[in-house]
Amino acid sequence: MLTEYVEKILKARVYDVAIETPLDIMPRLSKKTNNTLLLKREDLQPVFSFKVRGAYNRMSQLSAEERVQGVVAASAGNHAQGVALSAEKMGISALIIMPKTTPPIKVEAVRSYGAEIILHGNSYDEACAYAINIAKEQGRTFIHPYDDPEVIAGQGTIAMEIMRQHPDHIHAIFVPVGGGGLIAGVAAYIKAFWPEIKIIAVEPADAASLKAALEADERVVLDQVGLFADGTAVRQVGAEPFRIARETVDEVILVDSDELCAAIMDIFDDTRSIAEPSGALAVAGAKKYIAREKIKNEHLVVIDSGANINFDRLRHVAERAELGERREVLFAATIDERPGSFQVFCQTLSDRGITEFNYRYADEQQARVFVGVRLTGGDIERQALFASLDKAGYQWTDFSDNEMAKLHVRYMVGGHAPQIENERLFRFEFPERPGALLRFLTRIGQRWNISLFHYRNHGAAYGRVLVGVQVPDAQQADFQGFLDALGYQYWQESDNPAYDLFLK
Repeated sequence: MLTEYVEKILKARVYDVAIETPLDIMPRLSKKTNNTLLLKREDLQPVFSFKVRGAYNRMSQLSAEERVQGVVAASAGNHAQGVALSAEKMGISALIIMPKTTPPIKVEAVRSYGAEIILHGNSYDEACAYAINIAKEQGRTFIHPYDDPEVIAGQGTIAMEIMRQHPDHIHAIFVPVGGGGLIAGVAAYIKAFWPEIKIIAVEPADAASLKAALEADERVVLDQVGLFADGTAVRQVGAEPFRIARETVDEVILVDSDELCAAIMDIFDDTRSIAEPSGALAVAGAKKYIAREKIKNEHLVVIDSGANINFDRLRHVAERAELGERREVLFAATIDERPGSFQVFCQTLSDRGITEFNYRYADEQQARVFVGVRLTGGDIERQALFASLDKAGYQWTDFSDNEMAKLHVRYMVGGHAPQIENERLFRFEFPERPGALLRFLTRIGQRWNISLFHYRNHGAAYGRVLVGVQVPDAQQADFQGFLDALGYQYWQESDNPAYDLFLK
């Protein structure tokens, strides 16, 4: 079986449209993990994904009659672009069925190659069923994204390139998995010649169709899949990929969204390129494998399968990457509701960098704050932080793994506080450097009570803070003197309509 695929891979026609992508070392991540990580840059393909290999290899074998009738494909984006580019190259008609949930960047990319697009359904499976019906009605050839021997062979050319580019020892190759076409092609080629090399599949924890199939020893249909890694959001692994995988895949590793965000950051740090979530799966899996096995001085290949990510998703990626890397901890703490309590609390955090600080007055006895703290020592420092809070007598709750808190609550700390008297609202900017926030709180001291506080580190040169302070009219001149001496740029926001509507 494997020899048949080796022959198909060796004969595959991919380089009319695809390029031989580089296999680059990841210097920062390699040093950090004490291993050599080699990144296969499929994000550099003309369509920013490996999918063009399999699509073109399959389409290059169409008969003259089939070319006249044209092709149809179903895809969340990357396979669609591969089919569209291949059709443009071959001068044939292409109809692409895409789920309505497909990121706009992928829809526009497919349209730019001249393909006709129909948005149908809310998942790949719905789009695929619709595409198969159209193929029957219009006589088009259906180009499957992964469950086709010629598509699998096209993807397998990646393995051929890897072994040519790095003929020395390789401990393991980490492969992202959606429908399974990529890992089937890579595994078939590698295991035919180098059975000692581990083939490790990496799937999103919320779309683990291959792992579920291997555990059940048959293909299963997942009830639902997460869409963050939309390129691998497949409810059932392909029949042919599963047949190959059950004989060739050594292990399946699952990663969550935070770990994917951290891996996207790792790829950026080493290459200054931005992978899509599915494209970063292999890196996330390799990091998890290294931490678990505690291996050193090994050569590991990770496949960056694509870079088709919407720009507006980068906000979420950046927000969650620090959590995925265990370089930030989020927690809630209860402190006394009295002037100066913020300052004492921040002193308890020592010289750790504060990334977020949210608070709104609730009652006269206790204040509950939502805090983010930057870590440099991972879980060990995290435990030390909470130990220091225990020692100081604070009640706290760790929210670092609380999805609702990370997605919603952190942005909703606030509300009206009509019982507060003499509240004045100010917006500040101060240089973003260690100690700047504590200096600000120290200057306020215990003279005035803070009734609202919102701060979030945005990675910019200036920190931005929104503060509510209770200042009686008789102390207005003293408070103005404090503002002048502070030296930070500020804006009075007490008359801002947003304050009246949501905070006052």
